[in-house]
Amino acid sequence: MPDLSRNDLTKTPVTVITGFLGSGKTTLIRHLMRNPQGLRLAVLVNEFGTMGVDGDILKGCADDSCPAENIVELSNGCICCTVADDFIPTLEALMALPSRPDHILIETSGLALPKPLLKAFDWPAIRSRITVDGVIALADAEAVVAGRFAPDEGAVQAQREADDSLDHETPLSEVFEDQIACADVILLTKADLAGPDGIAAARAIIEDEAPRKLPILTVTEGAIDPRLILGLNAAAEDDLAARPSHHDGADDHEHEDFDTVVIDLPEIADPDDLSARIARLAQEQNILRVKGHVAVQGKPMRLLVQAVGARVRHQYDRPWGDQPRVSRLVVIAEHDDVNEAAIRAILEAVPA
Repeated sequence: MPDLSRNDLTKTPVTVITGFLGSGKTTLIRHLMRNPQGLRLAVLVNEFGTMGVDGDILKGCADDSCPAENIVELSNGCICCTVADDFIPTLEALMALPSRPDHILIETSGLALPKPLLKAFDWPAIRSRITVDGVIALADAEAVVAGRFAPDEGAVQAQREADDSLDHETPLSEVFEDQIACADVILLTKADLAGPDGIAAARAIIEDEAPRKLPILTVTEGAIDPRLILGLNAAAEDDLAARPSHHDGADDHEHEDFDTVVIDLPEIADPDDLSARIARLAQEQNILRVKGHVAVQGKPMRLLVQAVGARVRHQYDRPWGDQPRVSRLVVIAEHDDVNEAAIRAILEAVPA
């Protein structure tokens, strides 16, 4: 096992944690924060949208090994698109903390392409001080098997094989493949829900997509021995050629294929009714992801709501305290599927 207490000379190691929407990145980071292996951690969260749900969840886990000031959220767009304005200054600020972190964890947005981010670590301002210890890609085993990164995986593949000049891949497919191709370790999440057959099928799909042989590990609720994913010493910023991307040769990339809608709700009486309505969004409006906090009548705790497709989970995470009891959900979908009026009609009709 790698020695997690040893940095590569004077460079601070960074682990980039990427993955498809709702694959469990925040849950994994929360587990690492609770099991720091003697390391002083810092966390950089890149939220896609206007609301910092993931950062808020992680700040609730802050302690001496990762105090609240070491948890930074970037919400102005994808960090690989805002390198100069946000990403580099944020890393420099973390490195300038009175107690410099031993290891930095970066949670990318679910829509991020990891390779442009790796290229940023070659910037002179940080190259001599930071190294990419490894890229960890999370994949929801059930989603992989269901082919949710393409409407019809088999039909797309058949069309591509019939005519090499055609490209029928959806944006989600490219995101998935780029994340796999850039990874040092793959974590198959929701292993308990997928079951042995689902895990085996997902593993076969990923092995077929990966450009090289990669460790593929199963994870439930983010629980994994940190020694398996930290201390890899991959120096990924020096290994870009081995990490192919659909966007190699492009100067940049955009996320215009995805839109977010923010829905404010009154206090609700029935969390199960809200969950049913969110499931309807996936079935009727092709919604990919829903997340946020909701106030429930008579309950002093916030209700954390997270959904991937039609699978909805909710739990009370912490008291509202002095915070306003504001119920707000972020809804993410592919651009062509966004019907804001229909989304609002389904969610805002939740009985008070």
